[in-house]
Amino acid sequence: MKRVFDIFAALVALVFLLPVILLVAVLIRVKLGSPILFTQDRPGLDGKIFKMMKFRSMLDAKGKDGNLLPDAQRLTPFGKFLRSTSLDELPGLFNVIKGDMSLVGPRPLLVQYLPLYNSEQARRHDVRPGITGWAQVNGRNAISWEDKFKLDVWYVDNRSFWLDLKILLLTVKKVFVREGISAEGHVTIEPFKGSSNELK
Repeated sequence: MKRVFDIFAALVALVFLLPVILLVAVLIRVKLGSPILFTQDRPGLDGKIFKMMKFRSMLDAKGKDGNLLPDAQRLTPFGKFLRSTSLDELPGLFNVIKGDMSLVGPRPLLVQYLPLYNSEQARRHDVRPGITGWAQVNGRNAISWEDKFKLDVWYVDNRSFWLDLKILLLTVKKVFVREGISAEGHVTIEPFKGSSNELK
């Protein structure tokens, strides 16, 4: 039922949001250049790697050494707007249709974090990752990593169709309020460096 709902809702959303998607794509091309889409390897169900799609929100500015400048220096006001309104997440609907993601589930994090999870935290990969999730509507990037993982695992253990609907409704509210977009002193959240103890 969850997979059928994901496909149906994602298709409906794409139809209704098509004008917004096209407008955002044009603005990104004008303000940030190409490519319009940003793709990155992320772990999905059972840790299987997939290409997650988002709208590009940063410049490709590089330093004298040829390496990309820090995120804070490459994120423009327009990029901040895309992130704060979650418009950069719209291409993720295609990941949902493909089956890489669900509308609701733990957010897919960086591949390099995989060996850092303890056994409990790794359970977040027992379900498909989501465009939004229980941790996103309970603090997003303003909460600690430990709290984020606890919320992710709680969702895995308590997931249901009605909980997903609740999370989707709360997500709409959070988008308008623009809460928890970033941790203090960071563009999004500080990098995860591993858990100090193994959770049983």
